[in-house]
Amino acid sequence: MKFMKLGSKPDAFQAEGKAVRYVSSELATDVIINVGEVKFCLHKFPLLSKSNCLQKLVLKATEENDDEICMVDFPGGPKAFEICAKFCYGMTVTLNPYNVVAARCAAEYLEMTEDIDRGNLIFKIEVFLNSSIFHSWKDSIIVLQTAKSLLPWSEDLKIVGRCIDSIASKTSVDPANVTWSYTYNRKLAELDRVVEDRVKLPVIVESVPKDWWVEDICELDIDLYKRVMISVKSKGRMDATVIGEALKMYAVRWLPDSVDALVSDAHAQRNKSLVETIICLLPSDKGVGCSCSFLLKLLKVAILVGADESSREDLVNRLSLKLHEASVKDLLIPARSPQITIYDVELVQCILNRFLMHEKSNQDMDVEKNEKETDNFVLKLGSLLNVGKLIDGYLAEIARDRNLTLSSFIDLARTVPELARPIHDRLYKAIDIYLKEHPSLTKVERKRICGLMVVKKLTMDASMHAAQNERLPLRVVVQVLFFEQVRASAVFRSVSNNSRDASLSTQNTDEECEKTAENCRTLEKQMNQMDGKLAKKSSKNSRSSMQLLPSRSRRIFDKLWAVGKGHGDDKSPETSVSSQSPTSMVPGDTKSSGSSSRHRRHSIS
Repeated sequence: MKFMKLGSKPDAFQAEGKAVRYVSSELATDVIINVGEVKFCLHKFPLLSKSNCLQKLVLKATEENDDEICMVDFPGGPKAFEICAKFCYGMTVTLNPYNVVAARCAAEYLEMTEDIDRGNLIFKIEVFLNSSIFHSWKDSIIVLQTAKSLLPWSEDLKIVGRCIDSIASKTSVDPANVTWSYTYNRKLAELDRVVEDRVKLPVIVESVPKDWWVEDICELDIDLYKRVMISVKSKGRMDATVIGEALKMYAVRWLPDSVDALVSDAHAQRNKSLVETIICLLPSDKGVGCSCSFLLKLLKVAILVGADESSREDLVNRLSLKLHEASVKDLLIPARSPQITIYDVELVQCILNRFLMHEKSNQDMDVEKNEKETDNFVLKLGSLLNVGKLIDGYLAEIARDRNLTLSSFIDLARTVPELARPIHDRLYKAIDIYLKEHPSLTKVERKRICGLMVVKKLTMDASMHAAQNERLPLRVVVQVLFFEQVRASAVFRSVSNNSRDASLSTQNTDEECEKTAENCRTLEKQMNQMDGKLAKKSSKNSRSSMQLLPSRSRRIFDKLWAVGKGHGDDKSPETSVSSQSPTSMVPGDTKSSGSSSRHRRHSIS
């Protein structure tokens, strides 16, 4: 910390209680000056030789036969006046970052200029400010903090503006050239470290980080912080990510953690102003600078404290560009009255809609070279997939809310593009949770919500779970079992056919799902012609899988199997499927079996 000593005489000021200060001298004091609640008993001559203001006041008091002079609204109060008075007496005075602004304002009030005496107090303080204070990083911050209590004097004397410019200029310096002290609480490298064999590793000198300055300026009040950040941004040399880090650290420093503290009457207005200021200081490039997690937390606070509509709208626009970086936990924004749901689903729907609008707009404007188009497509596809997973995870969370309407759930689920949801396992999980938490849904409503998922896009594990799920409509269970049967049959057929590839594409699998009962009979014949060992293994696996199914699903599966075999060759002695396994056959009438199967399928459809 910088300091400057003025004067050489010993300090002769003494106190008489808390309200009286006087100079110990052989000469009697001849003037009384009241500053605030303190009375100063002094001598006219040393004061009048340095202060033009005191000359005028003493002259006026003499004409009015008044023994005392009152100074109203004296900047800096009694302490600042005492510094000026000691300077007039030539006593030793020490200026430092904590008192220099008060001394400067007091000297201005007393008109201690060069016109009155050469080398007067104003001149000496200005030398100290320009040569020392504004060259020091921490001293500039201290002076700026103290200047707030001395407005408008410190503003008129341009002390505030010069401090801000000094701070902003230093933040723009290349970190490699930063040689001054700063506060940085992140864990630094150890100077040396002794390992088990007692060998000291070489000293690691950690380089200055880009955000070395953000912690120190967090101590500023929001209005001064805003001016500093505006000045930093105006320099045009600061990374947007560092700006974002600075704003995040300031928010963490000043915004309370609890909701009650955020919305308390004592601090609600302050928190509202703080949030709105942080939002207006966000980097101009909306695509970078701040993490999606930080923006979502900021949005939660903005809603709680009642920030203005423009601030919230700005956050929503920014979030729509970075939605693919969010987590489900971040999206759980509490709903506000008059909404009756736990979380604000409408807000998430709005952010998702805007994200998709941006994606479509970027796609329409993408007319670059083929290589770049390919790269952009990969990036966009990755973003879409992330958003698909995110929304399905969000649906699973909000599905537990008893007040969430079916239409809200379906609208949000349908907003996700088909390309963003290649697998429907997460969607199935969300639907299953909704069905469990809303047991009063009608048959039509259960059919609507289950219509969101495509059973062909479920993995084997999800299909096995769905086949045993009593909450699903029978039609959905039939579709799951039928597709799994056809998919398994198609895989076995591909293995037995050496002229074809070892696996089927998704397109081929989809075509198999559309085959009629005649196709199923053909598949069964091909399965019977497989190698004995492979057939034995297949039979074992089928029995194992069927044992996992509940009785309802097993009966449905048997009926489905009978559809494929009911119109089979009459010469076969085994044409119907037992209730135990699709590979366990018992003799039966082909015609009656087929008729029964058709009747059963009609009844559940």
